[in-house]
Amino acid sequence: MTAIQAPPKTRRVVFPFTAIVGQEEMKLALLLNVIDPKIGGVMIMGDRGTGKSTTIRALADLLPEIEVIANDPFNSHPHDPDLMSDDVRRQVDESISLEITTKKVIMVDLPLGATEDRVCGTIDIEKALSEGVKAFEPGLLAKANRGILYVDEVNLLDDHLVDVLLDSAASGWNTVEREGISIRHPARFVLVGSGNPEEGELRPQLLDRFGMHAEIHTVKEPALRVKIVEQRSEFDQDPLKFCNKYQTEQDELQQTLIQAQQLLNEVNLDYDLRVKISEVCSALDVDGLRGDIVTNRAAKAITALEGRKEVTIDDIRRVMTLCLRHRLRKDPLESIDSGYKVQKEFNRVFGLETP
Repeated sequence: MTAIQAPPKTRRVVFPFTAIVGQEEMKLALLLNVIDPKIGGVMIMGDRGTGKSTTIRALADLLPEIEVIANDPFNSHPHDPDLMSDDVRRQVDESISLEITTKKVIMVDLPLGATEDRVCGTIDIEKALSEGVKAFEPGLLAKANRGILYVDEVNLLDDHLVDVLLDSAASGWNTVEREGISIRHPARFVLVGSGNPEEGELRPQLLDRFGMHAEIHTVKEPALRVKIVEQRSEFDQDPLKFCNKYQTEQDELQQTLIQAQQLLNEVNLDYDLRVKISEVCSALDVDGLRGDIVTNRAAKAITALEGRKEVTIDDIRRVMTLCLRHRLRKDPLESIDSGYKVQKEFNRVFGLETP
């Protein structure tokens, strides 16, 4: 009797990021959030079947491996105290040597029916009281630390849960409190939400908390549609062969992202340009200062992505709509696209012609 050979262990093949045709706005927003996670995530709104999930999985697969403490449920950073769990930090303070390993950046998919306990983690009160130890069962936020947290159909998710996710994304920490016992751990991740506007809008105060808002539409050009369909069937027939075809481009983009992350702190945004950004936000009647902060960050990130150190007016123009369109007050009777309003105001303040 012949033994059945076990198949060789290979990682799951994901459609390559560089092979994705069109949807430039969504791809740019995702790359900028990877370069500077403090931009605050991206909300992707668009038609069904436009490759939202495919693109986000492709991004996670593209990212370089990260160094983590071995067997740590929070993906703790070996050197950055802000990204270490309390337990790891204590061991570092006591000079206990820790094993360091590398792993792929994790993409956590948040299921629609997830409970708060599943997202935040739970404390075993019984164990805590009887044995005097903080028995914590980590949730999805722990798993997502230093990775990507993807919420499909975010507009159908319970508002309370969306709030919890946005709070963690903004502060970089998740705190769980039960019966007087409190546990916290780092939860710094790129939050990506997607949804279809036909299924309802997100509340304005929640929408405002997303750093960027990308709108994607079904490709109308027949030749481009054919190309997308052909690519997909080619990938489905032989995923490995298809991925190998794009490997060089994938490696180049990965290197570009690593260099951009290193260059980010050296990028300079001139004072006069910062004043003009705030002038646009003020003229558009944007509530709060999030719009100003995110536009500043995004302009620096796109400059770093292109390997430069000085932000130009064109850099600001390319990111401003992404950063502000979802912060405008909606007039139900208005037919003008919010993106057009942002560009028009930008051109006025910066003294450019409106096409």
